[in-house]
Amino acid sequence: MSRVLVTGGAGFLGSHLCDRLVHDGHEVTVLDDLSTGSRANVAHLMAHPRFRFLSHDVRQPYHLEVDRIYNLASPASPPHYQRDPVRTTLTNVLGALHALELAEARAARVLQASTSEVYGDPEVHPQPESYRGAVSPIGVRACYDEGKRCAESLMMDFHRRGRAEIRIARIFNTYGPRMALDDGRVVSSFIVQALRGEDLTVYGDGSQTRSFCYVDDLLEGLVRLMDHPTELGPVNLGNPAELTVLELAETVLSLVGGKSRIVFEKLPEDDPRQRRPVIDRARKVLDFTPKVSLREGLGRTIESFRGVLGGRQSEPARSRPRRREAA
Repeated sequence: MSRVLVTGGAGFLGSHLCDRLVHDGHEVTVLDDLSTGSRANVAHLMAHPRFRFLSHDVRQPYHLEVDRIYNLASPASPPHYQRDPVRTTLTNVLGALHALELAEARAARVLQASTSEVYGDPEVHPQPESYRGAVSPIGVRACYDEGKRCAESLMMDFHRRGRAEIRIARIFNTYGPRMALDDGRVVSSFIVQALRGEDLTVYGDGSQTRSFCYVDDLLEGLVRLMDHPTELGPVNLGNPAELTVLELAETVLSLVGGKSRIVFEKLPEDDPRQRRPVIDRARKVLDFTPKVSLREGLGRTIESFRGVLGGRQSEPARSRPRRREAA
């Protein structure tokens, strides 16, 4: 059993990670200012004896007794991180710095949740960890892209100077239950529009590609990287199955049904044309292979969203049934 800190633990990915860590027997502390996360995502854990929630902005230092730190704190969808771009940059940079300082003080291991956005609008396809990216430092997405790139730089500088034990995961598009309905990500947007009987909005001609990883698969990769005795990363984590945004819209429509149509609008600035991870390193070092198919994962996610929109869900849906421990 370890004492584990999850910054941003009330968000979509963070809350599922907390479920996994509590289930695995760890003591889990969440730091979250709820600027984009939701207390409802962890409400079912609040009474658990090995879980606690602390309201805190990671731009400010913090001091806790921990053995491991998952640094997930950051808005992660374009509408959220572009709402206050200066705050987004500082959350990523200062958040990483404060996580590293705590790791140094407590001799703890820290995992940085980086992103495929460090590759920008890639000129190399698919994207291996060796690719340095094509990021505009002055674009509207730079607050997130460059913030994550700077966080990786801080991680490596602390490592090279022997100040902290680090892990870096580059996370590609992930989806599942508890995604915010209004986060603007393509999976959640399509599902909400289809369930409401609205037309699905595809930007550009829909030929831009993405690779979508179900949350359970992604978490397995994160935990394996954190637990690995020597691998620092960066390690790509995602599902290499690639499809166009238009194909995703058509798949969602086929699963939801109804009379929604697909409509097209102008492509946003700096929207990546292609996104697909090379996961050879994760396969070799972590024995990581995504197992949940897109249709299966979308089906689980649609049912969760259907419950939320119908007001029938008092507790956030779990990505899959897990054995609950006695509170």
